[in-house]
Amino acid sequence: MSGVKFVEEFRDGAIARGLARRIADVARGLPEVRLMEVCGTHTMAIYRNSIRQLLPENIVLISGPGCPVCVTPNDYIDRAIALARRPDVTLCTFGDMVRVPGSSSSLELEKSKRADVRVVYSPLDAVDVGMQNPGRKVVFLGVGFETTAPTVAAAIELAAAKGVANFFVSSAHKVMPPALAALTADARLGLKGFILPAHVSAIIGVVPYQFLAVKHGMAGVIAGFEPLDILQGILMLVEQVAEGRAAIEVQYTRVVREEGNPRALALLERVFQPCDAEWRGLGIILGSGLAVRAEYAAHHAEANIAVEPEQTVTHPLCQCGEVLRGLIHPRECPLFGTVCTPETPVGACMVSTEGTCAACYKYGARLEEGHNHG
Repeated sequence: MSGVKFVEEFRDGAIARGLARRIADVARGLPEVRLMEVCGTHTMAIYRNSIRQLLPENIVLISGPGCPVCVTPNDYIDRAIALARRPDVTLCTFGDMVRVPGSSSSLELEKSKRADVRVVYSPLDAVDVGMQNPGRKVVFLGVGFETTAPTVAAAIELAAAKGVANFFVSSAHKVMPPALAALTADARLGLKGFILPAHVSAIIGVVPYQFLAVKHGMAGVIAGFEPLDILQGILMLVEQVAEGRAAIEVQYTRVVREEGNPRALALLERVFQPCDAEWRGLGIILGSGLAVRAEYAAHHAEANIAVEPEQTVTHPLCQCGEVLRGLIHPRECPLFGTVCTPETPVGACMVSTEGTCAACYKYGARLEEGHNHG
């Protein structure tokens, strides 16, 4: 019961309305302040709790590219499908990836055609699959940000230590700071600050974001995921803007430490190295990916398993890229809610549980009743 009480304390309606009034007071007289949340969990929480409806009209929230499944480009999906089609491969992945459409298929569809595609809850489970099936090549899809990558690194180290030679990782891991730099450089967004990702920050800490304030004069607050966390984070951002200052502040102090998680960072450093990476909607961002180091090349899927993916094509009307860059609202996509729905997704943003389009589809009716569409 104490845990329930702890959670409820961050969802108190009266306190939320009080924070909203404080935001309105601080924002009074300011020009439009555009803030971006770059974490898919924040996006879902903002929609689910109608946070936008609590804000004054001059405080605009924009959803960014914070869903790892959504930013994974189509050619990676096509390659995963090609791997699944090999008769000697068992493909292991988290559940969100299964329904993401590639150019002409999905892992879910391939599974229905008897491909060996398995949903696991941890990369360590995939190592177990490899140990139990020594005659097969077991590939885990490494998709995620700094939050997920340490567990995948641990799986690679475990496989190496135990001699599980048939375990491989196809790494599409990405790191967040280079993407924030790319978004900051896009003048069309007119951003004044970021609601920074809490889970990622629990790993990397505060320092990797300092360039936003020092170099670009951008406000940043690392906020938690409960409604009061987010509202307090927005208040901290608006206060920075109103006071004409820029800093990286931590609202989520009950989890995030200045130095991050040194053990997880050391694990990442041992197993992965920085590389350039392609983001759906943002293109190739220098130094934004994590590649398996040469020391662990024996577990690198691309280096050991040859496939010939089909030519990558994207639905000509799909606007996932523009949604992920914060340039359009999901409802501005011509496919939204008609051709593209959670049951019949065309784009990744409608599939993922952290996708902006999925959040808008699920909770958008309440948002449309209010203002501040972002």
